[in-house]
Amino acid sequence: MLPALVDAPDQVRADRAAMLLIRHFETALLDLFARGELSGTTHTCLGQEHVPVAVSGLLGPDDHVLSNHRGHGHYLARFDDPEGLLAEIMGRAGAVCHGVGGSQHIHRPGYLSTGVQGESLPVAAGLALHLRRHRPGALACVYIGDGSWGEGAVYEALNLAALWHLPLLVVVEHNGIAQSTPTGQAMAGTVAGRAAAFGLAHTRITGTDPAAIRAGLAPLVARVRAGEPLIAEFHVPRLGPHSKGDDTRPAEQVAALPDWYPALAAAAPELDRAQRDRVARVVADVSARPPAEWTDR
Repeated sequence: MLPALVDAPDQVRADRAAMLLIRHFETALLDLFARGELSGTTHTCLGQEHVPVAVSGLLGPDDHVLSNHRGHGHYLARFDDPEGLLAEIMGRAGAVCHGVGGSQHIHRPGYLSTGVQGESLPVAAGLALHLRRHRPGALACVYIGDGSWGEGAVYEALNLAALWHLPLLVVVEHNGIAQSTPTGQAMAGTVAGRAAAFGLAHTRITGTDPAAIRAGLAPLVARVRAGEPLIAEFHVPRLGPHSKGDDTRPAEQVAALPDWYPALAAAAPELDRAQRDRVARVVADVSARPPAEWTDR
């Protein structure tokens, strides 16, 4: 489903531009890896781009975002800073964290990502407690995947969120596969059932239209700000590998997964071209920069 041109065409265009930016940024990263121009690892969010685009439109400047190993889209939807993120990943001047965080460990005011499975949720709970006490009305938004539901810290954090009525929004990007293991082979029950065990509100989202998603989430997020934690479970495909090129799924299985991109590229070719060209310029610029230098100032 494509974002429909309804009441706010400027917002729809911004949503589409953000989704396309993230898509072209991620494909550029895979190309850079294939050419041997990146070190370490990276985890792309191909197929999941609409999730942070939709959610970010519900967040304010005082809200905090906590991300995970598959977090480039979360960062770009929040800050629209492909230059800083690519410089961080490539270890070049202008990097968000002076090149020491790389693809997975990014920090800037109001934003933190980590590659440690499930770690973001207890940190988000602590931040939500701080916000409840010192910035009423602000919330902590944390992104986790279905694979994180095997971590004990997730349940400890959810328990405290329910007990203490924390302003915590848990966004689950349920792509059905944890690295190379189908979720059904590793997780009993459902995310909804686990939310119910703690008395937490839960909503399930399957669409890809950011405007429609926000319309449905907005009243629920308003309740989060009032101290009613929410688990928003997005069912999404993972079109790319777990990291770099280590996909164990048959090519035909991946090709059969739904993808919003072809329809949007056909409907908005100029915007698609503009975002592709923007990413190409960013890659050329950052690739030509000198290495980043660490400073504690």
